[in-house]
Amino acid sequence: MNIKYIQPNEWRIIEKGFDKENVETSESIFSIGNGIFGQRANFEEKYSGASLQGSYIGGIYYEDKTRVGWWKNGYPEYFAKVLNAPNWIGIDIKVNGEELDLNKIKVSNFYRELNMKEGYLKRSFIAHFKDGDVAICSTRFLSLDITEVGAIKFEIKPLNFNAELEISPYLDGGIKNEDSNYDELFWEILDIKERENEASILSKTLKTNFYVSTGMKIDFELNDKKINLKSKTKNTFKSIKISYIYNLNKNDNLIVYKFGGYVHSLNVNKDELQKTQKNILEKASEIGFSKLLESQKEAWQKIWETSDIEIKGDVKAQQAIRFNIFQLNQTYTGVDSRLNIGPKGFTGEKYGGSTYWDTEAYCIPFYMSTKDKKVARNLLMYRYNQLDKAIENAGKLGFNSGAALYPMVTMNGEECHNEWEITFEEIHRNGAMIYAIYNYENYTGDLDYVAEYGLEVIIAVARFWQQRVNFSEEKNKFVMLGVTGPNEYENNVNNNFYTNYLAKWCLEYAVEKVAFIKKNYKKDFDRVIAKTKLTVEETYIWQKVADNMYFPYTEKSQVYLQQDGFLDKERISVSDLKEADRPINQNWSWDRILRSPFIKQADVLQGLYLFENHFTKEQLTNHFNYYEPLTVHESSLSPCVHSILASKIDNDTKAYEMYLRTARLDLDDYNAEVHEGLHITSMAGTWMAIVQGFGGMRNFNNKLTFNPKIPKEWESYSFKINYRGSVLQVYKSHTETKITNLSNNEIEVEIDNGKVLI
Repeated sequence: MNIKYIQPNEWRIIEKGFDKENVETSESIFSIGNGIFGQRANFEEKYSGASLQGSYIGGIYYEDKTRVGWWKNGYPEYFAKVLNAPNWIGIDIKVNGEELDLNKIKVSNFYRELNMKEGYLKRSFIAHFKDGDVAICSTRFLSLDITEVGAIKFEIKPLNFNAELEISPYLDGGIKNEDSNYDELFWEILDIKERENEASILSKTLKTNFYVSTGMKIDFELNDKKINLKSKTKNTFKSIKISYIYNLNKNDNLIVYKFGGYVHSLNVNKDELQKTQKNILEKASEIGFSKLLESQKEAWQKIWETSDIEIKGDVKAQQAIRFNIFQLNQTYTGVDSRLNIGPKGFTGEKYGGSTYWDTEAYCIPFYMSTKDKKVARNLLMYRYNQLDKAIENAGKLGFNSGAALYPMVTMNGEECHNEWEITFEEIHRNGAMIYAIYNYENYTGDLDYVAEYGLEVIIAVARFWQQRVNFSEEKNKFVMLGVTGPNEYENNVNNNFYTNYLAKWCLEYAVEKVAFIKKNYKKDFDRVIAKTKLTVEETYIWQKVADNMYFPYTEKSQVYLQQDGFLDKERISVSDLKEADRPINQNWSWDRILRSPFIKQADVLQGLYLFENHFTKEQLTNHFNYYEPLTVHESSLSPCVHSILASKIDNDTKAYEMYLRTARLDLDDYNAEVHEGLHITSMAGTWMAIVQGFGGMRNFNNKLTFNPKIPKEWESYSFKINYRGSVLQVYKSHTETKITNLSNNEIEVEIDNGKVLI
């Protein structure tokens, strides 16, 4: 497999030439979405080779019962699977009876592009049939305006012969998940309706009882003129196919327009789904493909106005950051607070669940800086609306009095991760929920959110941390036993620095916010106290725990240790690893990994990134130089944090190396796993690597600061941020730093430690 076959281009992802070995990887890389649903870049026509057929609808999932022989109290009842939805894109093609199948037929001039600037997927090639050559071109997008609709323009042109075409658009409800057990089906087909050039399948998910109508409407053009074709239908009780036969002359161009998509019971009464979908698809057909595509281009233009990052002098870096920004905007638009950002977005099934702690730790900064603050607020509301479930989750583990433990993985607030060392031990995710509230409040200035919603979450998480620690008489400190930090290559350790430090900060922040809301939002304070039964004595205990938290430290190296036993490990660096051992998670036993010193992702350094203002530059440098050589970066979340810290400590070479790794993680398939789907949440970290790393943007203590620097490989770069209603454009070259206020209100910022009113 050629892992670097994507052609460099500033605004497009381009693949030239057809290689069967790259099909599944390209299906991930060329994925499209509109924030409501999305799909892998599967071919419309039949493909009999290796492929992961995948379409996914936000919020629709299946509860796959957890089966283990060593059940523990508190273990999740189920693993939530992102469901592969019924397939609406299919268009089978036969030419003089010979099937179009790129796994079997010879093709040339294969070209595929993902146009990131305008939001569509295009593919063209020449298929060499037994009787002659046919030019094929398909263009596809998922509408940002009519979010239930996707549109396909499929063009067929015989180049050197007259051809009898059999065109068979279809809907397939007999879909399986690649990760299903025993090839089980997760959908029940309830009804299939067909009309002239239209069809729909009404399905219901087993267990979770989501109802989905999958529909299609077909139109035709011959040489740019609308035509009608006679049809025949075939219904298999799980699928429906409408077939058309047409004799096409040499060099005539037949266009098949297929409008399809989903309407589901999260938004529409289940009895109205098929009728609603019929009306929506007819509306799309009346508007027409060309006008819908123009609207798509306009919608993406608005998105790029605030979210684009422009890099001059480095096409691969430019392509990479736009690819990351494009996928983030395809995955989450912020219009529905019930939805979130899954690790794979709409590009694959791996990991399951709708959200991880990635959203709070990595994605919030991107969305609140490039969009209206209500988008980030909706991400916080997602967690607030699931607070009762978080309290319930904590209760299953023995916590009480309203303590909350947010899930590692969830669809509806319930924990649904099925690895015990993660479910029970990777509790640092709880702190990410509070850091996100702090980050949002500090960046947007929206103090009302904390009073109206955030304080309840802050109190519940503080109660968890206070109950989770033990007091060690030997150390005369509070300790945290049996945890897993962000470095998942260590399980069941004591006193993970990051977890302890985050817990200490959460408790201090809780004390601070309780006092602030009491003073400034008396009505909200009284409501929250009545609901939570919080006492003054409880806040005293929080402060006591925070003041006396234990952190493992080595005087010899003058660094905080990742956990109590870290010095017991053999001190070898990643540079000592053989190439054949990488990645170690695919080549070593788990036992060997757990005993090694190798770090999956930023752990101690994750804490130093979040709380950079608590440490000196010398401390940051010392810790970076100690831990980075041990880090294998086998989590997609790792390179971006290292790039940001490397910029901070003026390690420009490492900062650029880590930026390219995070930015082109999927395009160059660093970890040989892109065929499973893209790393959507880490893409927000790529944005941070430029804005917070090279751009040096910080927002500590209600103060916006910049300390821009530029990699030697670039000529210049620029980005925009929306800060408290002001849009600022930051430009940096090797000779100039320029910040422009594109808004009407003035704003004070600090640049290279000097205050400026813009």
